[in-house]
Amino acid sequence: MDEPQKPRKVVFVVGLGMVGIAFIEKLLNLDSSHSYTIITCGEESHLAYNRVALTEYLQHRSIEKLYLNQKDWYARQPVDRFEFFTGETVVHLDPSKKEVRTSKERVLGFDICVLATGSHSAMPPYLPPPRLQKTRGIFVYRNIADLDNILSYAEQNPGGRAVVVGGGLLGLEAAKAVYDLEEVKDVAIVNRQAYPLSRQLDNDGGDIVLRRIEAMGVQVLTHASVRDIITSPSPTDPSIDILTGLHLSGGSHDQEQIDCMLVIYAIGITPRDDLARSAGIKTEKRGGIVVDDSLMTSAKDVYAIGECASWKGETYGLIAPGIEMADILSFNLTQTNGFKPRKMNAPDLSTKLKLMGVDVASYGDFFAEKRLQTTPKKVLPPPSTSQPPPVVAPSAPEPATSKKKKHAHGPPEDGPIECLVYRDPFGGVYKKYIFSADGKYLLGGMMVGDTSDYVKMVALVKKKKQLEVSPSQFILGAGGAKGGGEDGDDLDDDTQICSCHNVAKGDIINCVNAGMDNLSDIKVKTKAGTGCGGCMPLVTSIFKSAMTASGHTLSTALCPHFPHSRADLFHITKIKKLKTFTEVMEASGTNKDAVGCEICKPAVGSILSSIWNEHVMQPVHHQNQDTNDRFMANIQRNGTFSVVPRIAGGEITPDKLIVLGQVAKKYNLYTKITGGQRIDLFGAQKQDLPDIWAELVEAGFESGHAYGKSLRTVKSCVGTTWCRYGIGDSVGLAIQLEERYKGIRSPHKIKGGVSGCVRECAEAQSKDFGLIASDKGWNIFLAGNGGATPRHATLFATDVPPSKVVRIIDRFLMYYIQTADKLMRTARWIEQFEGGIERLKKIILDDELGICADLDRDMDELVGTYADEWKTIVEQPERKKQFRQFVNTVRLSLPLLDKRAPQIEEITERGQARPADWPKAFPSVKMSVKDIATPKNQWTWKRMAKVDDLTPTDAGTTSAAVKYGDSQISIFHVPKRGFFATQQMCPHRRAFVLDHGIIGDDAKGNMYISCPLHKRNFKFDDGECLNDEEYSIITFDVREEEDGHLSLLLPEEEALDAVLGTSKWMVRQATAEALGRGSAGQIEFVGPDGRILGEEPKGCNGADTGSGCGNSKLEW
Repeated sequence: MDEPQKPRKVVFVVGLGMVGIAFIEKLLNLDSSHSYTIITCGEESHLAYNRVALTEYLQHRSIEKLYLNQKDWYARQPVDRFEFFTGETVVHLDPSKKEVRTSKERVLGFDICVLATGSHSAMPPYLPPPRLQKTRGIFVYRNIADLDNILSYAEQNPGGRAVVVGGGLLGLEAAKAVYDLEEVKDVAIVNRQAYPLSRQLDNDGGDIVLRRIEAMGVQVLTHASVRDIITSPSPTDPSIDILTGLHLSGGSHDQEQIDCMLVIYAIGITPRDDLARSAGIKTEKRGGIVVDDSLMTSAKDVYAIGECASWKGETYGLIAPGIEMADILSFNLTQTNGFKPRKMNAPDLSTKLKLMGVDVASYGDFFAEKRLQTTPKKVLPPPSTSQPPPVVAPSAPEPATSKKKKHAHGPPEDGPIECLVYRDPFGGVYKKYIFSADGKYLLGGMMVGDTSDYVKMVALVKKKKQLEVSPSQFILGAGGAKGGGEDGDDLDDDTQICSCHNVAKGDIINCVNAGMDNLSDIKVKTKAGTGCGGCMPLVTSIFKSAMTASGHTLSTALCPHFPHSRADLFHITKIKKLKTFTEVMEASGTNKDAVGCEICKPAVGSILSSIWNEHVMQPVHHQNQDTNDRFMANIQRNGTFSVVPRIAGGEITPDKLIVLGQVAKKYNLYTKITGGQRIDLFGAQKQDLPDIWAELVEAGFESGHAYGKSLRTVKSCVGTTWCRYGIGDSVGLAIQLEERYKGIRSPHKIKGGVSGCVRECAEAQSKDFGLIASDKGWNIFLAGNGGATPRHATLFATDVPPSKVVRIIDRFLMYYIQTADKLMRTARWIEQFEGGIERLKKIILDDELGICADLDRDMDELVGTYADEWKTIVEQPERKKQFRQFVNTVRLSLPLLDKRAPQIEEITERGQARPADWPKAFPSVKMSVKDIATPKNQWTWKRMAKVDDLTPTDAGTTSAAVKYGDSQISIFHVPKRGFFATQQMCPHRRAFVLDHGIIGDDAKGNMYISCPLHKRNFKFDDGECLNDEEYSIITFDVREEEDGHLSLLLPEEEALDAVLGTSKWMVRQATAEALGRGSAGQIEFVGPDGRILGEEPKGCNGADTGSGCGNSKLEW
């Protein structure tokens, strides 16, 4: 029987203001398990509206335009999750019975009560409630009813003066509101301080605002306060008094009177705590419901948020701290399973507003100067300069007894400061930047007139990271620093781009200017990108820039076989439901009978896996797999493979560690812990892979997909599992993400990271997606990577609740999979993405394109197709024959492993066996039939394999290797083309791996095999290398016999071994004694004639000549 569903808890929210509705929305959004039913009462007849935009109401007079959520939002909420009442006030709260009673005598129970009652406007002592009730013309500025009353009164009494008492944020808002009323003739502001906004600005900033307000014709009375009101009896009702003026006091205004028809008091707010006080809940003497760090009051399960709450003796009249409280409480009610509850911290009081037509902002510790009792010098720029030089305002010297900074990161909290000030009274602009004394950290500041950098400044303060520019740049600007380093535009033409082949930027440009319009030709010509391949992103960027500069049209074709980009081909494949490479070629290729190439086959294979996710070793898909995917293991330089089981989040049991050790010891594997928190087992023979994985699968391991263009790892720190600093369960989330995305194929490899706090031990900001826990949730970083062109990940979303993290990453990854180019990491994708990261935010977070639901569905379907690839192989014994080293020899059992002839000499280093080092470069070798002593007309047909050994199929190409004496030969089958054979060794790096390569054809129809290591393409007909003229191989004729055997035309074994023998081409370490760090130079190569390759030939006169004559390309 199913377990009975737990009853939902009732959360009763007292108040439907901005903070109340924010909490309700957040709780509905985060409560994915539907654990709560929310009930709320709002005393106003309106739905929740934006009180910050009250001034706009006077212009359009439409309350609906201020609604935070339109009526249909309320209608869409399930009645069993959300119920609301407007025009109804909660008049009684009983925490012990967990009940509330409303003004309509409605009694409602709750499990949790949230007080969001807000505040009301403070009134001066000379206006007690009875006097206030009988006097007309006195108003406050808090809600729609207040504005309606002001409008009505002004319409009935036009032509007079309106006075606003108070020069703070609310006072200036009120002044602007009445200033815009046609019925009001004059406006005056009475301000106790010397300038407006004294809680946000200093003297100089306030003076700029004062001048701007007075320029509008508004009278500002500074150093003044109202002592009392002046009234006269109403002519129609003697019991009613009419406001006629104000008695002033203070400074030069003492004993003055000012006439007015209405006055608006904006002298502060008082928390509405009467409901809590009457319920016996603890309140502050000066007002406010006392809450702890979790926002709970003195009554269990009763919380307070917003302006009514007093945390550590402080109440906050800004909306931002109230929203922060709503965030914390909704988070703690829904997201603390595996995550630390959030606690209230000192809120950010940064503000940015437009008041009386003036842009004003303050951020960070904007009064650090006043707090430290230091005074900057006033700075006036020369009138002739639009960008004045920076002026450093001195601060107090550091006392000898001052405490030194305790931490390595972030500015000292109470250390000395320095200020830079820019003041332009002519333009009405004032900027003040407050720095730590060493100029390394921005602590805070203020802006008047120009607030364009506000967001950037707030971010710098919050991150508490060292500045990358000098403080003077904040005023002077960067001065036209050159950019474009990542696309090569700022590089000189003689800058080396490819270090493997010493290719300069100018070489690429010269090729384009000579008429080459594709990267393949440029790679053949310059060799750029044919070594390690790490330069290809930069080579590609330079190529594209050069093409644009020369007026050429840049093709987006995948390769000569497909005229479409990868993104277009992805959508064609998906929409037409194409499921094999052959179907894709027939539907979209330039020649439906083409074989494909080493570019399009892996790209199409990746697309098919990203849509249908069928097993990569199915015959119909195996031909598409490149290098590592072909045998689901990373091929190494000696022809062996590495085995990397999945260790999600880096978490592993002792029992599994023991199994890994036993397997490594049994198969003589080199072991190493990877940077992705996994254990890599190197040196596995291809034929042993199924047996190795059989033992690992039995122990509970799964494929780690280290071989695929797919998710590799999600690295994590220990987070709250063990760490005393942990905030989030980084291990749990990392495992959740790795388990979700494991096996998903993508344009390039994907790596993730999860750090449980800002100490960032998991290096999440260097990953394709990274998460860092804050006390508010998870900060999501996207599109980072290490490698040859590292990129720091970009902050994409902040304070994301744990329940929302997965969907954001789902959409990011699926959109990347669908739109990125072949072999493009997320970092390069973002750099070339039109609109950049900000555009991506609109697509992923705001659903600007309306595709988020489709991305969610596509990802759900894709992850639902997961099956462990290696477990499938282990459970299907017939698949094992695909892993044979040679199809014509008997597989050696484990006791005979040491009798296998290695392809590179094994050496022992630090107690483990590994292959001898490769040199920095290899001599080029062009091999041909002429190298064999026996003429070809004397060769004979030798039976080498059976047709079934190659598992030929019309769905795709297949291959296998055979042993002939000491020589190794590759045999290939191409549908409709027949059988081909070549030597197994690629002469570029002396690797015996050609049977692992991709079979392709070029635009001219030349069939070739592409070496899986470095993509040298050798023709089947004559062995010439299509993309590197310094190399060639020997090819052989193949004949299919009537009895199902394959025969090759070959010389005798001894003659072929003299040229192709494995032992002849083995890379050897010179001497065991020479082994040590940096011993790569101690290498020998044995060539066809037995001579060690690289030995100096005798010179023209029989003497040693060094490099005096001969081919300099052989010097290495």
